[in-house]
Amino acid sequence: MTNLIEVNYNQTGKSKSTNALGMRTMQERVYAKRDEKYLLIKAPPASGKSRALMFIALDKLLNQNIKKVIVAVPEKSIGGSFLNADLTSHGFESDWHVESEYNLCTIESNQSRSAIFKEFLASDAKILICTHSTLRNAFETINESRFDDTLLAIDEFHHLSASDASVLGNVLKSIIAKSNAHIMAMTGSYFRGDAHPILLPEVEELFTKVSYNYYEQLNGYEYLKSLGIGYHFYQGRFTEAIGDVLDLSKKTIVHIPHPNARESTKDKHSEVGFILDVIGEVVGEDKESGVISVRTKEGKVLKVADLVNDDPIERPKIQKYLREIKKAEDMDIIIALGMAKEGFDWPFCEHALTVGYRASLTEIIQIIGRATRDSANKSHAQFTNLIAQPDATDASVANATNDMLKAITASLLMEQVLAPNFKFKTKLPNDELPLSKGEFKINGYKEPSSKRVKDIVEQDLTDLKAKILQDATIEKTLGTDITPEVVNKFLIPKIIQESYSYLTPEEIEEVRQYVVVDSVLVGAKVEGNRVFIQGSNKFINIDELSIDLIDSINPFQRAYEIMSKKVDEKILKLIQESIDATKITVSEAEAAFYWKDVNKFYKEHGREPSKNANDEHERKLAEVLLFVKNFKRKNTK
Repeated sequence: MTNLIEVNYNQTGKSKSTNALGMRTMQERVYAKRDEKYLLIKAPPASGKSRALMFIALDKLLNQNIKKVIVAVPEKSIGGSFLNADLTSHGFESDWHVESEYNLCTIESNQSRSAIFKEFLASDAKILICTHSTLRNAFETINESRFDDTLLAIDEFHHLSASDASVLGNVLKSIIAKSNAHIMAMTGSYFRGDAHPILLPEVEELFTKVSYNYYEQLNGYEYLKSLGIGYHFYQGRFTEAIGDVLDLSKKTIVHIPHPNARESTKDKHSEVGFILDVIGEVVGEDKESGVISVRTKEGKVLKVADLVNDDPIERPKIQKYLREIKKAEDMDIIIALGMAKEGFDWPFCEHALTVGYRASLTEIIQIIGRATRDSANKSHAQFTNLIAQPDATDASVANATNDMLKAITASLLMEQVLAPNFKFKTKLPNDELPLSKGEFKINGYKEPSSKRVKDIVEQDLTDLKAKILQDATIEKTLGTDITPEVVNKFLIPKIIQESYSYLTPEEIEEVRQYVVVDSVLVGAKVEGNRVFIQGSNKFINIDELSIDLIDSINPFQRAYEIMSKKVDEKILKLIQESIDATKITVSEAEAAFYWKDVNKFYKEHGREPSKNANDEHERKLAEVLLFVKNFKRKNTK
């Protein structure tokens, strides 16, 4: 397996250094906005969002007339990030202390958590930790005014949705509308895998955003120097291919596919057993901790955790053990299904190996985040996605093709998330001023002219790119002969307009230019006065950069180019046919009528008709052939 993306970082140590109040760079940035009523924090895993909340919450309790703090997390295990913390020893004015009876993520009680939630509101206690579900349930029985003078902090904010079906989203809207509560929302990624935004535009505009990007975080580490993202495509069952990518020398989290996924064998426990067999021979299981000992072929005994086992007695044992890990040698491999993603802290993890494409880009970022903690035991972190490639005999060719395209486009987004940010300026006549590091001057480029455009390109760029990359119309352009002009000047502006309906046509064009320029130039290699631009695959003089030149490149076509290097010609042809099949308009009756002409063409020319032919009749026959291939595939039992 070779990586599609390999990013190197400078190990500056800035991410981990603290100021006089004990705050890291990201936390200091958030704390500067502590007086804001509504805060939205977008920062990667391990950047210290939990501690940032503590600083904000304590300041609001001490100095802003806030009486109570409620912290809501997606699941109980994540509540461990908000346990008591000594902050005064590092320079802050107060410590973070949660009374044990009001940490609803750790207590065992016969009383319902909703009842304890309401008891907290009536008590003198200051801080409560609960799950999203407890917040939802408690909200059903109390009035919004009970949240007056309260800071409500929602961790992993991407779980919300502006959809009317989102209970938690409706809870938030009601609290904002009918109470004076302060809100702090935190997430490592602000985009979802579905069509619904997290917040409606008019609600989102209420929030002050603080962003801290992945590059800032990873570049400022002490030990981690590089991150690789790779894909391994296989045919057959994943259990026959996982041994090719499971490196037993690396601390690894393996995420098996959901039982409903195409890659699943439909027996999750057997899949765990097979992975254990790939590792080696099981020689024991500790009854107290649940740790499985497995001896490899080389004779080394590895410690393995099975988080797929959902037995109510056994799973808590291994969860407790994992929470208390102190040393790298305490665990070697974790096998999980839905767990060990967001909020799971195992800093020693070097490799996140995921089977099957994850439909949510948020989930992919969360999984990658498991391996990107800084730790003395590693200098490189790796994410590997094991994905089924199309099989000509399988009726689900279209689904497999779609998964592959989505996987590659997700990697393009990650490449842009992980790379350093460039700055773009309009090149003026007779402009001889030298370029600053990471700066490009572009002829004809329109710089952001309003605050709302600047906010979009500075705060929302990754989210906007995710919307574009996940758009079904964009996906269908990959691997086709559609012109860059259609992508850059029609499809992308259309998505921008749908996302930001309040922008003027001039502002939409400014955002469009920024998105296209940034997407084309991300990862660009600069050598002297020349820049190598992805997509054009050639060096161009920096002085000759123009918006017209950049608009002549489809920034997403690289997805198909990447894939073409990863699969053989036969599979690539199958993928191309599957993409083309989504656009044909041939009916079953037409196919029957033209089929004899398809056979005649093949006998006369010794080849299949081409969809790119100049002759209109040949193109029609090519469409008919694609229709028939697709029809046979779907109807073969």
